[in-house]
Amino acid sequence: MGLLSRWRDRRARRGVPALEIDSPGLAVVVEAFDIAEADSAALARSPRWRPDEPAVLRHHLELPSDQVERARELLAPDGWELRHGERWHALRVQRLDALHCAQERARMAGLAQRLGGDWIGWDALQVTQR
Repeated sequence: MGLLSRWRDRRARRGVPALEIDSPGLAVVVEAFDIAEADSAALARSPRWRPDEPAVLRHHLELPSDQVERARELLAPDGWELRHGERWHALRVQRLDALHCAQERARMAGLAQRLGGDWIGWDALQVTQR
């Protein structure tokens, strides 16, 4: 059983619903679309972000249509879900900190580039209604 699964089980036993990608009440609490801005700076300037709670990390990607399934295959083993809206979004529930945001930014930018696409930026969502 993975760390995320154990955490969800523990929260469920305490009566606290686990965060899901489609949880009701999600709202953007951090945005990072300036490539020159450090992820730590994006987190620091976001007063709505609660570092002690999990968030849905959402990377915005432009991908060629013939590479979408390949992107899904590469992202799925690490718990990423690929969805399409205005552009492609890679989504995963996790705790946010500057190190992990920077690592995932580099990973998503590399993935998009390797598949002939582009990484646009990321944002994070947390439940704002309590």
